[in-house]
Amino acid sequence: MRIAMTKPTLSQKAERFTESVIREMTRLAQMHNAINLAQGMPDFEAPGEIKEAACRAIMKGINQYAITWGAKVFRDAIAVKVKAGLGMDVDPEREITVTCGSTEAMIASLLATINPGDEVIIFEPFYENYGPDTILSGATPRFVTLHPPDWHFDPKELEAAFNNHTRAIIINTPNNPTGKVFTSSELQLIADLCMKWDALAITDEIYEYILYDKHTHTAMASLDGMRDRTITVNALSKTYSVTGWRVGYAIASPHLTQGIRKVHDFLTVGAPAPLQEAGAVALALPQEYYTDLAAVYQRRRDLLLKALRDAGFHCSAPQGAYYIMAGFRALSRLNDTDFARYLVKDVGVAAVPGSSFFQKPEQGSGYIRFCFCKKDSTLQSAGDRLQTISRRPDGPG
Repeated sequence: MRIAMTKPTLSQKAERFTESVIREMTRLAQMHNAINLAQGMPDFEAPGEIKEAACRAIMKGINQYAITWGAKVFRDAIAVKVKAGLGMDVDPEREITVTCGSTEAMIASLLATINPGDEVIIFEPFYENYGPDTILSGATPRFVTLHPPDWHFDPKELEAAFNNHTRAIIINTPNNPTGKVFTSSELQLIADLCMKWDALAITDEIYEYILYDKHTHTAMASLDGMRDRTITVNALSKTYSVTGWRVGYAIASPHLTQGIRKVHDFLTVGAPAPLQEAGAVALALPQEYYTDLAAVYQRRRDLLLKALRDAGFHCSAPQGAYYIMAGFRALSRLNDTDFARYLVKDVGVAAVPGSSFFQKPEQGSGYIRFCFCKKDSTLQSAGDRLQTISRRPDGPG
């Protein structure tokens, strides 16, 4: 006998957001044998030396739990990398928490610092996790718009978003999905507001090395007054093309790190032990690796950018990361979800509907996000398919 349930089966939090649209588009790409320019995962191999390091670690028997907050060899390597790259001294024993990817680093940081009734400021368009993460942590998100084509924010709008309930602001630079790199002056304005309102800055810097056209990355924690009120989130995934490894980390002051480590312990216990050993090898790669990385991605950016513009999309060149937000209104009056489904089913290219990056879906209804962390041949094939859009008699409405 089945007894009907009268209480809600899902929490109010879970009812407030959807499943990942990015992952949904990957499933559709697989279903329709489309080229996947939706999800930001490379279709080329990671550096051989770090794959070999992972294999060595497994064969050496490093297959049990590491220290909950991260293997010492990896935390030490993070501290060396941060000192060399950003000029910041980080204590690997008290200021680093190794997590299951930057995704866990972000939610662990929010859960460790947020109380019900707090507010978290998020720039939009935003990476789709930030909104749900804020809701899951019990906070109210407040959104500040990044305006195309250069994706700038209005300082007055940002100032108006801060108040006595503001606990944190999330900054992603270089930015997904826009490719924006926040300037030093923009970050300083944010820092001044954080100090004025006693708020934290939680910065996702996972694309820190993927920069174009002489743009440079500034770490929020390096600004005067921000060292102890910044949580820096990062991971191996993008820089070393190992998105499936799920090894990330959060850097914060000892007091904040204590909270993050406690939440992390009960979320996941720890990140994969052998992959942390390999991560130490990855972080020790020479500077030439990062120079070459940016150069290769700039070539891929330019290749896809030209293909999109030739196909009739309107898009500005991203300053960093490996995504392009492309306007498609010259091609179709469909909404972004229907246009994305048309692309994957009829054209054979998967992208992400722009509305998934906005609080109000209508703000992204004219955009599609493409990623270019793909082999040149993949991007060329995708470009060839995209050129057929305007020539199809059954093309988009």
